[in-house]
Amino acid sequence: MSAPRSLKDWQELDAAHFLHPFSDTKKIAGQGTRLITGAEGIYLHDAAGGKLLDGMSGLWCVAVGYGRRELAEVAARQMNQLPYYNSFFQCTTEPAIALAAKLAELTPPQFHHVFFTGSGSESIDTMIRLVRRYWQLEGQPQRQVIIGRWNGYHGSTIAGASLGGMQWMHEQGLTPMPGFAHIQQPYAFEFAAGRSAEEFGLAAARELEQKILEIGPENVAAFVGEPIQGAGGVIIPPDSYWPEIQRIVDQYGILLVSDEVICGFGRTGRWFGCEYYGTRPDIMTMAKGLSSGYLPIGGVMVGDRVANALIQKGGEFAHGFTYSAHPVCCAVALANLAIIEREGLVDHARDVAGPYLQRRWATLADHPLVGEVRGVSMLGALELVKSKQPRTWFDPRGKVGERCRDNAIRNGLVMRATRDTMIIAPPLIITTDQIDELVDKARRTLDQTLLELRRDGWL
Repeated sequence: MSAPRSLKDWQELDAAHFLHPFSDTKKIAGQGTRLITGAEGIYLHDAAGGKLLDGMSGLWCVAVGYGRRELAEVAARQMNQLPYYNSFFQCTTEPAIALAAKLAELTPPQFHHVFFTGSGSESIDTMIRLVRRYWQLEGQPQRQVIIGRWNGYHGSTIAGASLGGMQWMHEQGLTPMPGFAHIQQPYAFEFAAGRSAEEFGLAAARELEQKILEIGPENVAAFVGEPIQGAGGVIIPPDSYWPEIQRIVDQYGILLVSDEVICGFGRTGRWFGCEYYGTRPDIMTMAKGLSSGYLPIGGVMVGDRVANALIQKGGEFAHGFTYSAHPVCCAVALANLAIIEREGLVDHARDVAGPYLQRRWATLADHPLVGEVRGVSMLGALELVKSKQPRTWFDPRGKVGERCRDNAIRNGLVMRATRDTMIIAPPLIITTDQIDELVDKARRTLDQTLLELRRDGWL
């Protein structure tokens, strides 16, 4: 038997062979990766002996927390019975059927069908194919253009990144595919310019109508948006925004797609973000909380308007993945949804944890570095600024956020930095005492970051 590897050994092996997503490969190889060795509840453990409160639910996904033995047991049972079979060739499996039926029960009433995928990115690519296939079946194949938002995130495949509005991703040799257009995000903190929330929300939504008219309504297939933009900085639209978006898509007859990869399965205190805002999407993309990240699975809920065209007009939908409706993933997702229901985690997010988190999170507004605090239920953001009055951002933007993120880790808290916006999305199981711990660690982190910035001449 080989001798046990030390943390340094693992880091060297990692640097030699593992290319990490969304990372500076040179930097990460130089400083060494953080080796996560275990997790339980809302806490992570690393190889250096650290204990971290996971304020990001992994990547927005571990809704039921870590260490759920019953999910492992469900996976083992399904592995032993039927570890894999595909859903091509007119075949199916019991877990896939059961999960599809459960999702039809949980989602808004216009949804009765689901197409399974392996991730949120695959869900977005599937949605694009479905949207364009729908219009083809409807005799309007020229309706190709799908409109998204600048700084929206819809995955990192070529199609998903083209639809998404992360321009810094586009700059890395990704020429966005044709057939996508973008409008400005409803980011009041940066773009409201003295207008009321209602005025700004209406103006931001009406950019969609302007874009539709610019492209030609006969050429526009769909509008796609996250109910709350997650990776873009937890951008919470004014209350007037989504009703106006709904009016516009209805007026021009285009499809509305709600990207629920982050907001779905209780994150907003409702099962889905579209329910929080009262929209009526034709399609919903999902992943993450569907299995709480325990196994990779995603899906596209297909509303009756689109599903009926596929069913009634027939013809093969030439799209799919090897792991679509993987039986083990479906079984675990079904068990995960059962936990969410049995433990009342959506109600807990709506009535207990969410309101308490927002009250405690709001107390950070008095910190000298915080220009704005915002949040909805189990989502939160802090905008870090150089000066509150007059409002001045750090230059270059993003460096202070990185410092704050690293200080948070040293304080035993995982927060994410998007430029200079610090964001959180803790597991739905978090208690009020743990929320106190999260906010206390966040304030300690802000204090340390402030001292560093003063010491190093940033302020």
